[in-house]
Amino acid sequence: MMMKLKKVLLLLIFIDKFFSSTAGKSSGTCISPGGRFPSFSSEGRPPDKVSKGPKDLVLCRVFRKNTCCDVSQTYPALLAIRRLASTGEANQECLHLWELLECSICDPHVGVLPGPPMICASFCDMVLKACADAYFSMDIKTRALSPCGSNDVVCGKLTEWTNNGTELCLLAGFSVQLSGDIHQDEVPICYGGKANLDSIANSWKTSRSKSLQTLGVIKDFEQWVSEMTHSERVSWAIGGMVLTAGLIFVSKRKSHNYCRKQAAVLRAAKRLEAKGNQQSPVGSLRGVRR
Repeated sequence: MMMKLKKVLLLLIFIDKFFSSTAGKSSGTCISPGGRFPSFSSEGRPPDKVSKGPKDLVLCRVFRKNTCCDVSQTYPALLAIRRLASTGEANQECLHLWELLECSICDPHVGVLPGPPMICASFCDMVLKACADAYFSMDIKTRALSPCGSNDVVCGKLTEWTNNGTELCLLAGFSVQLSGDIHQDEVPICYGGKANLDSIANSWKTSRSKSLQTLGVIKDFEQWVSEMTHSERVSWAIGGMVLTAGLIFVSKRKSHNYCRKQAAVLRAAKRLEAKGNQQSPVGSLRGVRR
């Protein structure tokens, strides 16, 4: 049953891409991607900052200073992540990477290109590996593979739908750029590659620098970012998606040990106080009721 649905879905995807494919470079203005993705309200205008209010991003907020998105794009993505976490039974790594995948639509470099978000094949492979045991279904309305919901009739583990990363991204409504599609004189434009994730990580770094200066950890922070491996930058990019408020990674790390020590001191003080009360005549009488 799932294999038949997958074949039908792939056929629809290829037909849709054949008729909707558009050659050309970015115009620098927002272009609605079509497919399962809601249209941009900023269609025809350059990516810009999202104002606080009812249209603010509910996810992917690392892009809120420069994006084509508003709540119309991020709310469906948020619902998908919720389904993946509950009915989809996904692990933490899968949740993080699927969120990063969904947020591709809000990357300003992606939003100005025609067609569905172009994902790097290597990133699709990463998502497949992390989400292999999570449950997915085919959304009849969007004709795309999506996290299993409570009302879905046919759900199966991701590996039952596909065991190929490129096919996964296509089934989920994205375009895919294979490494062989890039010529030597071309710059990769796909989302999820090293250069793209570095850009996301750096934008998150820049947006938080002022807060870190206030916290007095800016030097440690800059050194930490410069020494990041590619996998750590993936985590950092994800951090920008989900950390919409609160402490920064570095300050959180620094304060964690302090908080643990402080809690240990308080516990020790309470134990000493309790022990002193037990030894005191007055303290021992407090526990006696007639």
